[in-house]
Amino acid sequence: MTWFIVAGIMEQKPRIVNQIKLNFSLVWPEKLSLKSWRTHLYNQYFVTRKVRETWWRKLLLLWIVGWVVFSLSLLWYMNSTQVEKRKETLGNMCDERARMLQDQFNVSMNHLQALAILVSTFHHSKNPSAIDQATFARYAERTAFERPLTSGVAYAVKVLRSEREQFERMQGWTIKKMYSSKKSTARDQGDDGSTEVTPQEISPVADEYAPVIFAQDAYKHVVSLDMLSGHEDRENILRARAVGKGVLTAPFPLVKSNRLGVILTYAVYKSELPSNATPDERIEAAIGYLGGIFDIEALVDKLLHQLACKQSISVNVYDTTNGQIRMYGSNQTGTGMSHISALNFGDPSRKHEMQCRFTQKPPWPWLAITTSFGTLVIAFLIGYIFSATVTRIAKVEDDYHQMMELKKRAEAADVAKSQFLATVSHEIRTPMNGVLGMLQMLMDTELDVTQQDYVRTAQASGKALVSLINTVLDQAKIESGKLELEAVPFNLRSLLDDTLSLFSGKAQEKGLELAVYVSDQVPETLVGDPGRIRQIITNFMGNSIKFTERGHIYLTVHLVDEAASLWDVETETDPQSRTNNTLSGYAVAARKRSWENFSIFQHGSNPFDRPYVSSSSDQITLIISVEDTGVGIPYEAQSRIFTPFMQVGPSIARIHGGTGIGLSISKCLVGLMKGEIGFASRPQIGSTFTFTAVLTRTRSNSTPSEYKPSEFYGMNALIVDHRPVRAQVTAYHLHRLGIKSEPTKNLSQFFSKPPLNMVLIDKETWSLEAITWSNFASMFTNSKIPKLFILANPALKNNSQFFQDVNLNIILKPLRASMLQVSLQRALFGGGDKGNCRNGVVGNLSLGSLLQGKRILVVDDNSVNLRVAAGALKKYGAEVTCADSGKRAIEFLKPPHSFDACFMDIQMPEMDGFEATRRIRGMEAALNDRIKRDEVCREINGKVIQSWHIPILAMTADVIQATHEECLKSGMDGYVSKPFEGEQLYREVARFFKPNTKLS
Repeated sequence: MTWFIVAGIMEQKPRIVNQIKLNFSLVWPEKLSLKSWRTHLYNQYFVTRKVRETWWRKLLLLWIVGWVVFSLSLLWYMNSTQVEKRKETLGNMCDERARMLQDQFNVSMNHLQALAILVSTFHHSKNPSAIDQATFARYAERTAFERPLTSGVAYAVKVLRSEREQFERMQGWTIKKMYSSKKSTARDQGDDGSTEVTPQEISPVADEYAPVIFAQDAYKHVVSLDMLSGHEDRENILRARAVGKGVLTAPFPLVKSNRLGVILTYAVYKSELPSNATPDERIEAAIGYLGGIFDIEALVDKLLHQLACKQSISVNVYDTTNGQIRMYGSNQTGTGMSHISALNFGDPSRKHEMQCRFTQKPPWPWLAITTSFGTLVIAFLIGYIFSATVTRIAKVEDDYHQMMELKKRAEAADVAKSQFLATVSHEIRTPMNGVLGMLQMLMDTELDVTQQDYVRTAQASGKALVSLINTVLDQAKIESGKLELEAVPFNLRSLLDDTLSLFSGKAQEKGLELAVYVSDQVPETLVGDPGRIRQIITNFMGNSIKFTERGHIYLTVHLVDEAASLWDVETETDPQSRTNNTLSGYAVAARKRSWENFSIFQHGSNPFDRPYVSSSSDQITLIISVEDTGVGIPYEAQSRIFTPFMQVGPSIARIHGGTGIGLSISKCLVGLMKGEIGFASRPQIGSTFTFTAVLTRTRSNSTPSEYKPSEFYGMNALIVDHRPVRAQVTAYHLHRLGIKSEPTKNLSQFFSKPPLNMVLIDKETWSLEAITWSNFASMFTNSKIPKLFILANPALKNNSQFFQDVNLNIILKPLRASMLQVSLQRALFGGGDKGNCRNGVVGNLSLGSLLQGKRILVVDDNSVNLRVAAGALKKYGAEVTCADSGKRAIEFLKPPHSFDACFMDIQMPEMDGFEATRRIRGMEAALNDRIKRDEVCREINGKVIQSWHIPILAMTADVIQATHEECLKSGMDGYVSKPFEGEQLYREVARFFKPNTKLS
């Protein structure tokens, strides 16, 4: 386009010069920059209506004509290229067929020559001959696979006129001529079109004869025929014995066939001739002639069947020695593209060729047509785009502004939805926090049995409502794609102990065995989302508790690498064999069936032939299973078990309750953890749910390892239990306290063991031989070591009489490290306080030692929440101060102050928790800068302060991830969701305090 623009400039040059002079005298000097002058010229002269209407039309016309010429040239070029490729393809296909036909013909020629040598060796050189007609026919028939292109072979011997009488007497027949005098051919056409051989006449007297003495069974009719009496055969024989090589006849109709064929003839000599022998010497030495019959049509048909291709071609074979004689193919020559390939059948005196044509007409050059047409269309489109550029730019700008407006509306709607979710959560959780908190405080007062029952029922109903709210909100997050995971260090074993505590009461009511086992290969501290892992396990165990009436619920955690050993030992084919290897003696659905379809394992009969290797050395994959002995899941309902809001049957929700979305949420959470989930269930046997989760090892000390009291180090324990799985669980919890243990099924091995500090006997094992155990227990009455402990399930209906009869140390199940620690300390060292243990959870002893004397500020605009939080913290020995607004919190926490921690609500009037925290952090940063510059004394209130930073923990009912992230951005150190409990507050604040005392 440049030269068009230049032409426009030259045409308007006089007017441009005059206008430039005028403008130069009028504009201000500061406006005469190069950029502004260039823009002015372009807008004033080159984008005028005249340029657009005149030069653009000429340019557009030239553009169209040029691209039309180019498109036609492209069409011609691509069509020519396609024709050349088609010719090349035809030539390659034809040459390939000619080459294969020639090669196969040469193979047959070689075998015929070998057969001629065989006849010379075993017929003429042997006296008597080793070959007769039957032998020759049988041999030729058996070796026909070596001559796939020949339809028959025959051997004719040289007989002189003087030898004819003796020869005929020896053979038992007279020599006949090849063609009768009736016709020139030896075949007649019958009425039905078939070929019939006419009776042959005796060959007349001649100087030399060539009667056939051996022939293949298919051509036995040619025996006794004189080959020299036929025109083609005579010429072939004379040339063959003169040249000493195989010679071909011209195409002729085969006897008993309508097809054309040729005969390949080899001469047999009575002695080996030199290579430079003359023709007369060869004629004199000739004693016989071997002929092979080739059916050309059958030969080429076999060849073409071997070469099936998508684009077939027609093949014609011609003998061009004396004119063109068609040997194979149709009579239609056609006028399309053809290719000729020369054929060499070993006879230089005869010439053959193969002509090939495509059977179909050449296709339209669609690629050339579409390419040229597409090029032309593109050129037209480009021209159209150029002409409509300005209009389109304006349209695009309008659309862009409209799109941005819609985007803002969509973002605002999304924010409104998230805000609505947070508001609903906050408005429900805030009063629920007060209800549950006050109920908990009420439970700590003096109440009679009926009042205690009412309060517990109300508290359970409130917790169920909060759990339902959490489930529905999680489902909403999943549907909106807002569900995210945390990545914080946590202790998995402590988490499972807490989860076990939630279900211990219900398990005791039903008399169920409840246990957890974590492999030693699992690290103590991992990085992940402990809340979501707890939620998945809680869903599984809640369902197990709900649908199990007898037996046990068993939670196990292993590394994926350990699954190979679990696969080998488990079997589900014989349920009776599994009862001795379960927690309670009831058969269960094998764990391997719940994970055998996981993609992380190899498929096959044993998916663990190759161990699983994590993609990163810091990442590990846990496999967590929850098995129960409940009613199981019907087979027809197993396919929809993870569908939201779906129950196994119509009566399940009425009998057991529930929303039916716990498992669907668990499946989503497992997917976010890059894991898989599965289950195995057998009706009336039980169910086993398994999931995997990819977590990260932690190499830092941000989360302390599990506490092991030093007084248990070096102690030895003997576990007496006739169930190996249950003994393994007991050994796992003892190992967590640093106690070495060894399982046994009876106490007969007690005396062969090293010195023991304690013996733990399961109540069920004790009951099997109560008298024997009672007598044995008398040995421990007056001795302090070893101590005897009974592991019993606290279900009153089973153990009330047992607790009265047995005066021994009793440890109640389910086992947890904290409860086991207190029980052992009380029995071995006389320490511990029975009042400090409630429902199997260590209470005021550890919490009080940690929070005793700590000053904690609680900030909340809701007076009920203030009372709940203050009461929960005061119960553990903390000194609590309350503030009802963010401004009051700033006044309290203006450094220097004497507070050790702060719980701050987020949504408060006048100033929310975020703003209050930011201002507090600002005051702390200013004071820390002054401390670094030594402008302020480091000793404040009798303490040497290096830097000010009070732990501020958010306390809110908003449970969305955005709220959590905003807490961290504003400078808060933790997050507590409402409704909360004392244990929840303790876990958050305990991260910032060091224990003052240890359990003794």
